[in-house]
Amino acid sequence: MTMATPRVLVTGGAGFIGSHIVETLLDCGFEVAALDNLSSGRRENLPTGVHLYQVDINDPDALDKAVADFQPGVISHQAAQVSVAASVGDPSFDARTNIIGGLNVLDSARNNQVEQILFASTGGAIYGEVPEGETALEDWFPRPASPYAASKASFEYYLDVYRQQFGLEYATMRYANVYGPRQDPHGEAGVVAIFTERLMAGQPVSLFARRSAGDDGCLRDYVFVTDVARSNRVAIENRLTGIYNVGTGIMTTTRTVLHEIERAADRAADCTDADPRPGDLEASALNCDKLRQTGWAPLTDFATGIQQTLDWFCNQ
Repeated sequence: MTMATPRVLVTGGAGFIGSHIVETLLDCGFEVAALDNLSSGRRENLPTGVHLYQVDINDPDALDKAVADFQPGVISHQAAQVSVAASVGDPSFDARTNIIGGLNVLDSARNNQVEQILFASTGGAIYGEVPEGETALEDWFPRPASPYAASKASFEYYLDVYRQQFGLEYATMRYANVYGPRQDPHGEAGVVAIFTERLMAGQPVSLFARRSAGDDGCLRDYVFVTDVARSNRVAIENRLTGIYNVGTGIMTTTRTVLHEIERAADRAADCTDADPRPGDLEASALNCDKLRQTGWAPLTDFATGIQQTLDWFCNQ
């Protein structure tokens, strides 16, 4: 097996981001399998013929058996507890999945001579508050403001320890706020999916404030899911190591998100202005110059991405 076209196992591979990574890698000639407990992922998200190991990363024996069976050269580790709000409500559950479950993945990788780990970290939460007009660089010191961000930051340190102690190479991909088709507004929650589903169903939406109810909401860097999937392909093909931001560098308010969805749907939302949510950052955007130097760049602008997302929801 060479690193040119290794087998790739995608944990969380039936989920929103994971399934797009599976699809992108297949289109580029990789041999790919998915591993997912289907708690939020869906088997129908996977292309026909892709093998699915229905395994929870918190079951180390079943996980190790799946990795031993597929013998991947690379594991793209996307499985996670992804909700900031849920992490605030139950920090222990968040840590069991994002830290202990992640360590199970690393141990299985060690046991089965996996050459590279790609890790889905959070650029949208790990840096803390990003001043308006600035973008966070990879060398900014992590300042997590939620248990979710803390678990992601902690696991990044474990990755570096496993590289030093066991020679397991890794690339950490710090995603901005990912949106697009297949996002589950009830599981892998994101404001684009929530607003889109509720607007199409004629249900009211809540716009959580940045500082006080009635403002335009938090500022976020929204990156389309296929651009995120391509970042994983680039990381494998270029044997990237270290930390890479994956975003657009553009701050967009929550109200702008809602207005863009309303424009695409040609209908107005019944919107209620709400107070800020615990654990939410006011502003975040990523500097992605480091990843751009590999030839990667976001290809989908926000208006196009919203339209594609809306079209997908309409077809469900």
